[in-house]
Amino acid sequence: MEYVIIGAGSRGMTYGCWAKTHGIKIAAIAECRPDRLKSAGKELCVPDNMLFSDASQLFALGKIADAAIIATMDRDHYGHVMQALDCGYDILLEKPISPDARECMEIEAKANTLGRKITVCHVLRYTSFFQQLKDIIDSGEIGKVVAVKHAENIGNFHMAHSFVRGNWRNDTLSSPIIMQKSCHDLDILLWLIGKHCTRVAAFGSLSYFREENAPEGSAARCLDCRIAKDCRFDAWQAYKDVLGQWPADVVCLEQTEESLKEALRTGPYGRCVYRCDNNVCDHMSILIEFEDGITATFSLTAQTSNIHRNIHIMCEDGEIHGDELDGSIKVTYFRRNKAEPERCRVIQVEQYESGHGGGDDGIMEDFTAGLKQADSNSRSSISRSVESHLMACAIENARITGTVVDMAQFRVSVQ
Repeated sequence: MEYVIIGAGSRGMTYGCWAKTHGIKIAAIAECRPDRLKSAGKELCVPDNMLFSDASQLFALGKIADAAIIATMDRDHYGHVMQALDCGYDILLEKPISPDARECMEIEAKANTLGRKITVCHVLRYTSFFQQLKDIIDSGEIGKVVAVKHAENIGNFHMAHSFVRGNWRNDTLSSPIIMQKSCHDLDILLWLIGKHCTRVAAFGSLSYFREENAPEGSAARCLDCRIAKDCRFDAWQAYKDVLGQWPADVVCLEQTEESLKEALRTGPYGRCVYRCDNNVCDHMSILIEFEDGITATFSLTAQTSNIHRNIHIMCEDGEIHGDELDGSIKVTYFRRNKAEPERCRVIQVEQYESGHGGGDDGIMEDFTAGLKQADSNSRSSISRSVESHLMACAIENARITGTVVDMAQFRVSVQ
């Protein structure tokens, strides 16, 4: 079996390295950054004549492998997917499908018309934590779902890295944060609840990472800043202690202090977090209605210490509390009164060192196995993934306009 990779950033390399480790040949790579292209070719044993600086050069060869892994920037997905489908590729597509609702639907329609498989990288569906929650709900042991409270705690330093200094800082360059970061969460809510979304409302803004909050005496770049040593966002202190790990491995290819200092001196990750060109929200509160009157609240915020999700699922005969940080899930059965002892059970989900709590491995296993079976349907297939993206677009619309958005009407409006 052979794959081609379009986009050799951190996500593309995660999937490419998994493929290589499992005996799958990488036939070609397309990557617009020369240093990343050269490094990826070396690591994945791809000859120089099969390394391309432009994806169109790779697609011009026609279908040369069994499948394509597309992990480019958000707004490049549509063009790359459409070319890959024309070549005859089945596709592993990094989320989001596209920041544009109409493009998402066009990709789905074309894939289905051509009979091609697209698996969207909604890796949370493949984690033991969320699979355990799904199993509890589907068992019916505490009745049907009535309401859900879900939170994505982005983490202060993760926000600064990815959504203030990094690739996803500005929705004109990538996507609104509800799409880029949280289509995962919307997908998980749809999957756990098992019902379609009917209406959404949303509130949120960029409140903290703004120039008016910059400390007095601070500079445009951390290496030039005389008060950097007292700032928790000082780029030098933030990245040098994690050289060789995420997120330092995103900042510079060669993981040395000398290369890091040069990258911070000239690149985007050395900028003051209060003086970047970021515009995506750093906090949002979202109200969601599903079929059968099921409701959910979803919050995402940068103002947290840890990066994790926690969820509270309220059912007819009991409730579930889950925290992704420690892998704990508590199932509580309702009692007659306060005098009756509480009945509950606690599940400790196995923690995985691999990416996204084992989700990266899980999705690659599912995708690879599905290529060998003509009638297989991925757990995160394109048709199962589009609704979360339409929700994200509708939520951003609701936030901007201050209205409640009806999903049926929204879908018609973007067709």
